[in-house]
Amino acid sequence: MPLGECVHSRQNHAETTSAVASTTNTAATTLARRGIISLMEQQQQILEIDGSDWQVAQPNEAWISALETGKVLYFPRLTFELLPGERRFLTPEVRDRKVRNISLDEHGHLKGALGDAEQQLELALMIGRFRAQTQELIHSLLPRYVGALRLAPTSYRPMQVETRAQSWRADDRRLHVDAFPSRPDHGERILRVFTNINPDGVPRVWRIGEPFETVARQFLPRAKPYARWQARLLAALHVTKSLRSEYDHLMLQLHDGMKADLDYQQDAEQISMPFPPGSVWVCFSDQTSHAVMSGQYMLEQTFHLPPAQQYDPASSPLAILTRLVGRPLV
Repeated sequence: MPLGECVHSRQNHAETTSAVASTTNTAATTLARRGIISLMEQQQQILEIDGSDWQVAQPNEAWISALETGKVLYFPRLTFELLPGERRFLTPEVRDRKVRNISLDEHGHLKGALGDAEQQLELALMIGRFRAQTQELIHSLLPRYVGALRLAPTSYRPMQVETRAQSWRADDRRLHVDAFPSRPDHGERILRVFTNINPDGVPRVWRIGEPFETVARQFLPRAKPYARWQARLLAALHVTKSLRSEYDHLMLQLHDGMKADLDYQQDAEQISMPFPPGSVWVCFSDQTSHAVMSGQYMLEQTFHLPPAQQYDPASSPLAILTRLVGRPLV
């Protein structure tokens, strides 16, 4: 979920916030009129898996194919159990207001949390336990990925989605695919595991949009051309952590194009999915068109994967964009 790259006046920001709220509310109403959460339509975007064990007994080819083609794997009975003392962390007050989310990095360092040393240790242990369970899930679900995955920080998100004030580029209530302006990934996949730990039964509501290639075919013609000299300048100025490839440029163009188009936000084929507390969902967020509409208290684990290590590398965004533009992008 990229940071905004431009500065908006307070008036423009207010107009943007009002516009997206109106659009997303209208979209939700439209979806309801269409009966968009019908079982048939959910099955096109979401694969429900009835399991309550973080260790998958046996890899399933249909599940793997669904995930690698951009669908969401949904485990309605796979629960991350909080220990009795951990319920005290279910408050926004645990987060330092200077940061967006609380995170546990790959070295076990907790960032963005308030409280004394003992409280921070207990919170780090809670987040770390979730990380360990997601590793168990992904390693058993996708054994070919073992050894190729790169662990990213684990995040705890205690804030209410609906109250966040953000620029249009950073507003994740708009349909988008994940791309990061400061962190080029050169085609590396973004695999994410989410769980809703809300104590009051409040779901985390997503909109899930069209297949990646459908999105790419619509927004690639609008993309600005890639300029290698600009990418070199951004890297030299440390705006980006490495050289932005043409692939990264196009992914950002898709991300921004989707979010900027309010008609698309309302009219694109999409479903609304409420993920209840006590459930887990998994997707490649660089491929799954998604928007986070509401909810509070979520844990999330990100893994990175070279696309060549997929079961079907041809299904990756890098392969799809390369085929559509007809030239190497990295």
